This record gives sequence, C-alpha cells and structure tokens, in this order.
Amino acid sequence: MRLLPTDLIDITEATQPQFGHYQCNSAMKLVKRSDLNLNVKNPRQIAEKLVLAIEENLQLKTPLFSKIEIAGPGFINFTLDTNYLSSVINEQLHDSRLGVTLPNKHLKVVIDYSSVNIAKEMHVGHLRTTIIGDCLARVFRFLGHNVLGLNHLGDWGTQFGMLIAYIKTIQPEITENAPVKATSTELVQWYKASKQRFDNDAEFKTQAQQEVVALQSGNPVSLRIWKEICDISRQAYEEIYKLLDIKIVERGESFYNPHLPDVIAELEAKKLITISEGAKCIYLEGFTNREGDELPLIVQKKDGGYNYATTDLAALRHRVQDEKADWIIYVVDAGQTLHFQMVFAAAKKAEFYNPNKVQVDHVPFGLVLGPDGKKFKTRSGDTEKLIDLIQGAIQKAKTLLLERHKENSEEMDMDEAATILGINAIKYADLSCHRLGDYVFSYDKMLKFEGNTAAFLLYAYVRIQSIQRKVNSDIPQLIASGAKIVLEQPEEIALGLLVCQFSEVLDNTIRELLPSRLTDYLYTLAEKFHLFFHQCRVEGSPQQNSRLLLCKTVSDVMHQGLSLLGLKPLERM
Repeated sequence: MRLLPTDLIDITEATQPQFGHYQCNSAMKLVKRSDLNLNVKNPRQIAEKLVLAIEENLQLKTPLFSKIEIAGPGFINFTLDTNYLSSVINEQLHDSRLGVTLPNKHLKVVIDYSSVNIAKEMHVGHLRTTIIGDCLARVFRFLGHNVLGLNHLGDWGTQFGMLIAYIKTIQPEITENAPVKATSTELVQWYKASKQRFDNDAEFKTQAQQEVVALQSGNPVSLRIWKEICDISRQAYEEIYKLLDIKIVERGESFYNPHLPDVIAELEAKKLITISEGAKCIYLEGFTNREGDELPLIVQKKDGGYNYATTDLAALRHRVQDEKADWIIYVVDAGQTLHFQMVFAAAKKAEFYNPNKVQVDHVPFGLVLGPDGKKFKTRSGDTEKLIDLIQGAIQKAKTLLLERHKENSEEMDMDEAATILGINAIKYADLSCHRLGDYVFSYDKMLKFEGNTAAFLLYAYVRIQSIQRKVNSDIPQLIASGAKIVLEQPEEIALGLLVCQFSEVLDNTIRELLPSRLTDYLYTLAEKFHLFFHQCRVEGSPQQNSRLLLCKTVSDVMHQGLSLLGLKPLERM
C-alpha cells in the first residue's frame, strides 16, 4: 500500500491498557475516500492491508511492536515491544536532551505576554498572561527555536498627559529639572487622583491634553518626567518578575509610536481606509455588530489620535518585517478575541504578513476567580494586587512546611523552600487548568500534597532523591560501567513508556499552545512513579541498578518538565 496522505494518519494513545499502547483509526477515514481507488468498502479489510504493509516495511533489529491487532470495525491496536522500550529509555538516559531532538528548521517565535501598565500595579489579571506566556517561551526555546518574549507595556497615551499635569501641580519644582519624588504606590495613587480630576475638572483636562501634545512632540521636561514615571513603575514590576523567575524584553507602546503615521499612510495607499464620522476605519468582511451592520476597525480617531488597533498593527508589521518572525503569539485574555481577529484580518488584508509564511495566533485564557466564583477582588472591591497574592502563597507555604517539619525544621532553609513551594503552587494551579476556562484561586487547594498540584509533583521528585541518597550509589559511575535499564514488571513498563513520551508531549504542548498538556503529563508521571515505588523495590533488589537508573531518568524528565513550566524543584520536603 502506498503512503497515506498526512490528513488520513490518525494515531493516538490507547485509552485503555487492554488496547495496547497506541491506536490507529485511519481505516475509518480511508473507507470514505473514493479518490484513493482502494476498491474496498469495509474498514476492517483496509485495516488488514495497513497491518500487512506495516509488517512488511518495518525492518528493525529490535522489533518495534510485540503485538498489532485489529479490533472492532477496523481499529488497529499497537503494543510496543518491551525490549524496544528498554532500548529507547536507555538512549534517553544518556541524552542530555532526554530524547527531544532539535528541529530541522529553527523558527523565530515572538511571544507577546504580560503587558503591564506603567503607573499601575500588577494585579491578578496579569497572572495568567505572564505565567502562560513564560511557559510557552520556555518550551519553544527547549525545542530549539529562537524566542523573543515581549512585554507590550502600556507606557504611552492620554493617561500620561493626566499624570504629568498632576505631578506638576503637586511638585511645581519639577520644571526646574528636579526628579520626580515618588514610590510606586504613590504613583498609583497619583494616577487615580489625576483620572478623577481629568473627569471632573475642565481646566485640568485641558492641561492634561496639552501635556499629551508636549510629550508626543518631544518636550524635554515632559519626556524626562515620563521616563522617571516609567523607571519608578519598572522597579515595582521587576521585583515581581524576579520572584516569578520571568525574563522578558520590554517593548512598550511608545516604541511603536513613531511607526503609526507610516501605518496609516500605507493603509491609505492601499485604499483600505474609509472615513466614517471623521474617523479613519477599515471595514472587514465577516465582522458585523448585533444589528447586522458592518463593524469598523478604527485606526485613527476623528481628533487625529491613534488607538490600540493602530499600535497592534504597527507592532505586528514590525515583528514580521524587522524581527523576521515565523510565528507570532499573543497571550491575551479571551475578552480581546474580537479585537485580535479584526487586527489579524486587517493586517492580512494590508499584506503586513503572509499567512502562508508567518503564523499568527491569539492565545486566549479565562479569568482568575475569587472564592465566591466571581472576578477576583479584594474585600474593598479593588482588583487584587499580584504581589499580595504571591506573598500570601509564600507565607502559607512556610506555615505548612513548619507543621510538616516540627522536629527537623533546621534541616532545610524554610524561607527558601517556602518561596519555591508558594510560587510553584501559584504557577502550577494556573497552568494545570485548561487555559480557556476560568479557575478559582485557592491557597488551600493549590498547596495540597494530594491531587494535581505542584506539591504532589515536588513530593515525587523529592522521593526519587531520597531513594538515591538511601541506596548511596554513584549513578554516573553506574552509567559509565554500562549498566542498563531493563523493563520487566508492568509498573516498570508503564513508567518507562511514559518517560519515552516526553518529546511527544512537548510537541503537543506547542501544537495546541496548551501548557496543561505538559502539566497533565507530569502529574501522570508522578502517579506512575508512586505506583512503581510501592510495587517495585529498589534498594537491595536484584534489579537495583536497573530500577535506580529508571528513577534517575524519571527524575531528569521531571526536573526538565518542572523547569519548562517555570517551576523549581526541591531536594527535600
């Protein structure tokens, strides 16, 4: 049988152990394709032909499958040969990349995430974009791609005219080159006060608008104040990034501001602009409002000002033309889905990017909810500050660890361990949820040592380190001596198979842009390890060396997997 078209190759992991390890459903698809001239209407007969072709073409020294069988109307079940699995996991043991090969083509991947706002504190709304974006960046990098993680700062626009005008009223000496004297907290308070005055004081509103013009025209004093505002805010959010171990390049709205007139000029030259009530708009096929009227994408307001759409178009164009991106990913909440659909459609129409050459994706996500199931708020009704959530998790983790180690708390650095556990718990609770869904933020749930939590994974990792210390064997020497992993018992085989699937899981994580694919895998790996631990003795058993090396490989995969999630391991717990 000739090679199948790729769209007809349907191979998935088996859903039940009795179905083997993998299942192929291609026969059901093939029977519907009259263009292939198979002259067979029965999917089971097609399955028989497929099995025959596989058996004839597999010329391996070590058999790949111990069993291939046809079930039901035409499902093909594959059971991998145990010797083959053992050979694969031994290769993985010796491979610093754990069986994950580098790609033939290294993509330039631009990921837009976090997107904090200057003069405002990072709040719980920034949690998901920051953590999801960082995880995707880590996985892409490990898979060998060139990643540029961008923090699309809100650092330009009317709000800075308001803030500069307000600062000049409370610090009149600012015009004499004196620096802005403020903490990040004071800056937030000033922003709120300036917004209130802007909405209620006509004279102040005029002053603020004049400051916007001064800023945009490059007035030295206005620019200096703006830069100092940015520096004060930067110190606050960099503290959070350091705690979360986030590394990201700052690229704010101000960066793209000089490009906005060129974007409008190019759109006009391509005759894509329609004037509607004085505003410059792009009308895109398929986008309508509730009444069925065409929905415009406004790119320049009646007063000549620009908006988010203009900046996003400029950013996309820059990322394609200057950054030479192959794949651009926007990790922004689901509420912005329509906005990005229209921006992508407009950019495609303007030929800012060619979808056959550059992939552009919006990665939406749901909300973080409070215990009441509503959008997370403080008791006063304000949006919960991110630094408070993080510090709260660290404190609760420390309390938990002290309770677990009442007799031997001196054996570990409690502050360091609590920081690792607390931040891991927050990150994992977020990443383990399917990103499209909302989730309830709960310290008690995320710090449990049972279930799909960071603590459960860390406990599995720590248990492996404990086994290695107890056996007190020189593992590098053991590997150098030629010792091998031999999978024999059902628990060993199940664990070994899962370890060998690490590369597949990372590919699936990137293909679907779903970090939960990786968290699900690591949770299952921890479960399989605990089952192996209870059923297969390591220390003193005839299989000690083999099982010790199996534990080593599990530990390596788990360590790498935790790192890709942005989590840190603990050696003791």
